[in-house]
Amino acid sequence: MANGEVFDSPTNSQGIPKVNVLTMFRLGLFQMGLGIMSLLTLGVLNRIMIKELALPATVVAGTIAMHQLVAPARLWFGQMSDAKPFLGHHRTGYVCVGAAVFVTTSFLAVQATWQLGASFYAQGWTLQTYGWVALLAGIFAFYGLALSSSSTPFAALLVDVSDEENRSQLVGVVWSMLIVGIVMGAIISSVLLPAPTPDSDVLETTLTSLYSQPEQLAALQNSINRLFLILPAVVFGLCLLSTYKVEKKYSRYTLRSTAVEREDKITLQTALKVLTASRQTGLFFSFLLVLTISLFMQEPVIEPYGGEVFGMSVAETTRLNAYSGVGTLIGLGGTGFLVVPRIGKQRTAKLGCFLVAFSFVLVILSGFTADKELLRGALFCYGLTSGVTTTGAISLMLDLTAAETAGTFIGAWGLAQAISRGVATVSGGAVLDLGKGIFSQTVMAYSLVFAIQALGMLLAVWFLSRVNVREFQSNAKQAIASILENDLD
Repeated sequence: MANGEVFDSPTNSQGIPKVNVLTMFRLGLFQMGLGIMSLLTLGVLNRIMIKELALPATVVAGTIAMHQLVAPARLWFGQMSDAKPFLGHHRTGYVCVGAAVFVTTSFLAVQATWQLGASFYAQGWTLQTYGWVALLAGIFAFYGLALSSSSTPFAALLVDVSDEENRSQLVGVVWSMLIVGIVMGAIISSVLLPAPTPDSDVLETTLTSLYSQPEQLAALQNSINRLFLILPAVVFGLCLLSTYKVEKKYSRYTLRSTAVEREDKITLQTALKVLTASRQTGLFFSFLLVLTISLFMQEPVIEPYGGEVFGMSVAETTRLNAYSGVGTLIGLGGTGFLVVPRIGKQRTAKLGCFLVAFSFVLVILSGFTADKELLRGALFCYGLTSGVTTTGAISLMLDLTAAETAGTFIGAWGLAQAISRGVATVSGGAVLDLGKGIFSQTVMAYSLVFAIQALGMLLAVWFLSRVNVREFQSNAKQAIASILENDLD
């Protein structure tokens, strides 16, 4: 009963039970863990590197983005889990072993970060410092590979254990749990990290004072090391609890013989062909690319923004993720019921883009006024409006997905989004460094990042205005079928 399995009464024609709501939420625990890990890498660690260690934002964003830029490997890991069972299952073994590797690798990344900071402070940009940069980038690349080896088979597991009539419910629950993980991670991190004191603010030192005062450096390292030991261990526990006996009881994988149509069998070359098979898919691909980059450029800079412009501690800047996360949950949960039925999917996505652009204007204004409450409100607004945008875009994506090649489209869209998020992370750091070189005021440098994001959202609207779902449905299917037939030949 603990797993909610006693409530699973419906079965399919082969006698395999259908997952119920409680089992869906149990599966969502894995995604909750991924949300926590995202908070640790893109929330805590990048803030420490940019603010406390005073490393160039481009270097920081470039090293962290390596885990997103290896996203094409997910195609290979998906094919592996299809073809070769591991530890007795097609999915569970890959998911759990991959999780064990990426939580361990995250702690190694922190240790390499300390060494990079020490080398940069003591010697500047020497061969040794560049070596630590390369090592940290390699660690994050390995972290990304481990993440792909775990998350891709998990996504395939969601397909395996669901049917067409309940798959959207499962995806909705699991996606929401990802945001819950980000919020939970932000709250737990803010509790585990020490709060600043009036006399000695351990976490608000400059690079020089941090390394010239061993006690403060040790306090910072101990608190971050503890955080990266406790939360990754929790994440691994969530992974085990999420997948325990689920595949054995609910998987329909062996009953589905059309493996060639699964999203994890698509090659990168075929994915690109399918995406460009019609003018409409090309336009939507461009929209998705611009949208994703514009939504996530702030990820590597928002915590340093809170530290450098508002004087917030690490605990305070980590809690900023909770404001945007709660907003996103509300946006995702309410838009599908309240907005899309009234104004339609395409108009919902457009409205969301305009509102996201406005939220970035509020983020900029908060910096010039040094108003922490306005910043928190602006980030809540960003989360809420990005939830609106995401709901509209995903709904529209399903309309631009040919039923006979649904797996191909979903896999292609997912790969495009992963790569564009990596580009967004690097771009955010690079634009921040460019801004610091151009402007004398720190707030202006950060404002440049947010202004480019706002303009990007308007560009996304321009692409979206040219998307015509009816045109896609009338002429794209034949072109897509032709591509797949040629690939099979």
